[in-house]
Amino acid sequence: MRIDLNSDLGEGFGRWELGDDEALLSIVTSANVACGFHAGDPTVMRRVCARAADRGVAVGAQVGYRDLAGFGRRFIDVPPDELADDVVYQIGALDAFARIAGDRVRYVKPHGALYNAIVHHEGQARAVVEAVRSYDADLPVLGLPGSRWLELAEQAGLRVVREAFADRAYTPEGVLVPRRHPGAVLHDPDEIAERCLRIVHGEPIPAVDGTPVRITADSLCVHGDTPDAVRVAERVARRLADEGVRLAAFAR
Repeated sequence: MRIDLNSDLGEGFGRWELGDDEALLSIVTSANVACGFHAGDPTVMRRVCARAADRGVAVGAQVGYRDLAGFGRRFIDVPPDELADDVVYQIGALDAFARIAGDRVRYVKPHGALYNAIVHHEGQARAVVEAVRSYDADLPVLGLPGSRWLELAEQAGLRVVREAFADRAYTPEGVLVPRRHPGAVLHDPDEIAERCLRIVHGEPIPAVDGTPVRITADSLCVHGDTPDAVRVAERVARRLADEGVRLAAFAR
């Protein structure tokens, strides 16, 4: 068995640092790199792309709303044509730095509020699909299983990759519990690692209310901005390896 392990990286900005990109790049197989709209700046983007290329980690464009102050976690009612332009802009910016590092952007993953909005928001989901398709129709897209975003992407001929979150709680409907709700973010590395193993084996995990919910995934995400992100990623990687599950990037 094999699974991809991804993390959100490059989320610093100027003198402000967030997460341990160096440590996580030695563990994960795919890096969702901020493209300057919710976090990241040109220097951060170039550095993370270079480090990822050195370690053979696949670089993905983590595109989001133009919301530095809110870290991209606030819904913005952007007109679809403007949102599509914003997404193209972000992919292109990161792709430039990836190519300087001797690689290229390998996939696209929306960030934060945009990720959650296009689970159901038809107009914005179509806009992001059109942006990716027009930039490079061979780029895989990463998202929540059952989301409108992945449905439309598949209809447009894009390769879809289903994602599960290692350190986030789910509702009984299989969507993420909003961060403002108690228990939305998990912190126990052993609990998280066990949940990941169950997901990989196709077994149900407990939703936030205890209801069994089955999440189908090709990639597991460990958030890079949580305090124990490195310890969690290490524990997940070790637990999967101990059970014979190989970590491999889906986009390589």
